[in-house]
Amino acid sequence: MADNGADRNGPVKGRTTIADSVVATIAGIAARETSGVHAMGGGMKRALGAVRDRVSSGDDPTRGVKVEVGEKQAAVDLDIVVEYGESIADVARQIRSDVARAIRQMTALEVVEVNIAVDDVHIEGEDDDEGEEQSPSRVQ
Repeated sequence: MADNGADRNGPVKGRTTIADSVVATIAGIAARETSGVHAMGGGMKRALGAVRDRVSSGDDPTRGVKVEVGEKQAAVDLDIVVEYGESIADVARQIRSDVARAIRQMTALEVVEVNIAVDDVHIEGEDDDEGEEQSPSRVQ
């Protein structure tokens, strides 16, 4: 007999809670997979994250992601870097759609908003660390 979540007395009752970090991970992965997104996180956070990734040999899917999760709803804030030449409006629209769909499918939470801050535009061939290495130190 298949387990459908019910017993002889009806559906089994209980409560499911979903941690903010779970929703942040889902949102971060969905945003990164959107065409036109080069990276997540802004400025110093992105630079520190890149160093952390080199040391730990892993990518933090929650970098550049903040979420608020209630019992039935979630709100998401994203900091992104867009590829040069991409329509920022189109990329933002697609991110909102992709993130909301992924969160709904995996958690059944209603996504009330997805706020996007575009912190930079990535130009192909430009190395994020290059500018820091080339500038001479002013102190010794």
